Amino acid sequence: MRIRRQLVLPALVMVAGFGAFASAQTKKPAAKKAAATRVRVFFVEPKNGATVTSPVHMKFGSQGIEISPVPPGDLTKAQVRPGKAHYHVGIDQVCLPPGKTIVKGTPSWVHFGDGKDVFDSQLTPGKHKLALQLGDDLHDTMPGACSVITVNVK
Repeated sequence: MRIRRQLVLPALVMVAGFGAFASAQTKKPAAKKAAATRVRVFFVEPKNGATVTSPVHMKFGSQGIEISPVPPGDLTKAQVRPGKAHYHVGIDQVCLPPGKTIVKGTPSWVHFGDGKDVFDSQLTPGKHKLALQLGDDLHDTMPGACSVITVNVK
């Protein structure tokens, strides 16, 4: 009887250990799947093809990345925070290629280095192309992180 009791404890430890191991194995694919999430940026408002009035109210959204204000000061490439970005809106612009710096003060691009996701802009009547593009802490564009819509301003 004493031998059976001595075998029960190690057997229970092995069963619990196997359960933890199996649980960890099932979680790995989910973690890989989350890491492989594609970065996406989009206009919540207005919708593509919408007829709007000026000022045009815009709301932005994204997936697969954290939107964050740019840290203060002059940053270097080594200080760029991976997995973090901020929005830029190009008025009557197309998507810029990956790695292109969106120069601050360029009249056709509005920077949201403060991390905001809403914007109201006065636009003249007629059709306008709006490009929403993510930039890293150095305002360098990110691969695949751009969306373009067209709106008609009354």
